[in-house]
Amino acid sequence: MKIVVIGGTGLIGSKLVARLGEQGHEAVAAAPGTGVDTLTGEGLAEVLKDASAVVDVSNSPSFEDRAVLEFFRTSTANLLRAGADAGIAHHVALSVVGTARLQESGYFRAKQAQEELIQDSGIPYSIVHATQFFEFAKGIAASATDGGTVRLSPAKIQPVRSDDVAATVARTAVGAPVGGVLEVAGPDVFGLDELVRTYLAASHDPRTVVADPGARYFGAELEETTLLPGPGAELAAARFTDWLAQQG
Repeated sequence: MKIVVIGGTGLIGSKLVARLGEQGHEAVAAAPGTGVDTLTGEGLAEVLKDASAVVDVSNSPSFEDRAVLEFFRTSTANLLRAGADAGIAHHVALSVVGTARLQESGYFRAKQAQEELIQDSGIPYSIVHATQFFEFAKGIAASATDGGTVRLSPAKIQPVRSDDVAATVARTAVGAPVGGVLEVAGPDVFGLDELVRTYLAASHDPRTVVADPGARYFGAELEETTLLPGPGAELAAARFTDWLAQQG
């Protein structure tokens, strides 16, 4: 089965291509570096030829409100158009748990626009919502740092290992389209401030984490459960603290 992975050279994409290849599928990594540009449409028709499914795990190079919205609207529209022309039978996209609840954020408004384009396209689809990756704890800390202080909401979060997200997306890509959203999360719930405090302590980082209920998460104010998946989410086994210990 030929599966084209848009964003196939990134964190999730590279894991996904490797996993699908190990399962005996023809997994093709598509990215600007491989001659495929979803913003311009360059290379899409060629790479999608004879493919059964396309998986979009790409991300915007800029998180500025206008730029990120333009990226997801344009790249998704181009990909859907090329997919329809190529007869793609399954369009899979990776998105974020809580997207519809985070619309104060320009990034999440852009992800919502992407999802709506896919849902309205008429192409059979599956959307995978993942919680925040373990690997992004560092970036969350950086985004909330002022001097030696990190201010974060104590809202709950249920982070997941990127390998487990790739496994869920791979399984979804080779299965029947779900025509909706499925969620994947890690097994443990933390306060967002607690998660980053744990990460910094393990990294011997001297910054102080302060719990601030008014602190925004990439521009959005959080309620206690905004970032949590629903009761039907798939729960991966890998624990954040075990993953931290393995990082050395």
